[in-house]
Amino acid sequence: MTTLRTARDASWARQRWPRHWAPLVAAGAAGAAGLMTGTGVAPLGWWLAPPLGVMVLTVAVHRSTSLRAAAAVGLAYGLGLSGPTLGWMAAIHPAALVGLLLLSSSWSAVTAVLVRAAGRSRGWPVLAALAWLGVEFLAARVPFGGFGWLRLGYTQIDSPLAGLYPFIGVAGVSFSVVLTGQLGAWILLGPSRRRLAWSAAWLVVVTGAATAGTVTPTPPPDGVVTAGWVQGGAPGGGVYGLGPPRTITTNQARATRELAAAIDAGRLPAPDFVVWPENATDLDPDTDQRTGQLVEQSVAAVGRPVLVGAILDGPGPRQRRTAAQWREPDGRIGPTYQKRSIVPFGEWIPFRDVLLPLIPALRYVGAQSVAGTDPGLLDVQLPDGRSITLGVLACFDVAFDPVVHDLATAQAVIVQSNNAMYQGTAQIEQQFAITRARAAELRRDTLVVTTSGITGLIDPTGRVTVKVTEPGPAVGVVQLGLRTGTTTASWLATPLEVTATVAAALWITALTLTPSPRRRFHPLVGS
Repeated sequence: MTTLRTARDASWARQRWPRHWAPLVAAGAAGAAGLMTGTGVAPLGWWLAPPLGVMVLTVAVHRSTSLRAAAAVGLAYGLGLSGPTLGWMAAIHPAALVGLLLLSSSWSAVTAVLVRAAGRSRGWPVLAALAWLGVEFLAARVPFGGFGWLRLGYTQIDSPLAGLYPFIGVAGVSFSVVLTGQLGAWILLGPSRRRLAWSAAWLVVVTGAATAGTVTPTPPPDGVVTAGWVQGGAPGGGVYGLGPPRTITTNQARATRELAAAIDAGRLPAPDFVVWPENATDLDPDTDQRTGQLVEQSVAAVGRPVLVGAILDGPGPRQRRTAAQWREPDGRIGPTYQKRSIVPFGEWIPFRDVLLPLIPALRYVGAQSVAGTDPGLLDVQLPDGRSITLGVLACFDVAFDPVVHDLATAQAVIVQSNNAMYQGTAQIEQQFAITRARAAELRRDTLVVTTSGITGLIDPTGRVTVKVTEPGPAVGVVQLGLRTGTTTASWLATPLEVTATVAAALWITALTLTPSPRRRFHPLVGS
């Protein structure tokens, strides 16, 4: 085979680093790769950085002389990636940040080991990409429900790959990013015309598919609904960001009266319904008299149904539910969604009876939240008699594929969120970017309403049409297109991820069990 190398054994990729500083060089390169990858995460959103970061990490991993060394390289990458991007967790507690960094970096170490093990195969770029996707799949589910916040598929909403979201979802976009980076490393570790040709063919295919998705026009809506929104504002500042009891509800009620006044004066059009954010009540309006009065007065003032993000007591003692309640002006409570993705150590404490006595600081969590089980599909009736199906997500829900994909039949999507404790951090922009990817994945108009920013409207391609970043009070009225039909991503993305996970596990297991001269670990270049 003709190659672009004049002397393979003399190429830079074949040269061994001196043993005494090779591990430091590899760890340093991996840490830099992690930092590079992290710049692809909002608020920077440099979408070209993640595939480059994957490429640098892969080269460093393949220069490792053992699986243990590969794990150390992966740990350095994970710390470089998660340290700056997840620093907002310190607003909750320094120990929470340390725990999250260790968890995230451990998954990166697993990824590096699998990428290193994949090097035994002649098709290692594909196998490594499958393995990476498999780790993302597991990290989004394990432990305690998972934390898939840093999936690479979330970084491409402003890139040429954004057209892939409705076809193969966030998971498929992650695979595309990783395979692109793996192919770059493949060329660096052993440049040849064959590798250049295969890599070029991949780029043509993936960019062609993404372009087709981008230029394909979004079908016109079947109708339009007018939605009012109320961002009441919150004091902010860590775990007590909502302020003293009823503060947030008082703020919401005041802002709702301002919305009602603007509608009555003709400054804003009359909405079909109004949306409050998650945790718009910090007490149960059905059991706390003052909270109930504030909610009832607000709904009466605006004269329209209000989707209230409420905290509800129960179902058991010292338990609570985070819910979205459809409340009518006549006092009736319509369909209710109970948040399915609750935050471990934020809304509930795993092994509570054991950990709470050992870690008294966890008392800030308060009553134990109970997760819902039903999809957030609310069949509601508007004042003009129309019946529509709204898809509702509550904050952390947006990071979980099954919860999002269950809304495939919704005609429009509402995301209620409470980011008051993260004011002034990158967490808010990161969550909004994830939501943009979800809007593109489902091809639905998506209204995001928060306690204290970012509130906004996202169109079915993920483009932002309204964005309010100030943490203080704000109100508005927007129009949401109502759409039917489902995207392939809503039913294909998860099976793709499962298939990739199983295929990678079987493939790597077969390589491990099959005797071969290639089983000896060494810095890989020509495999």
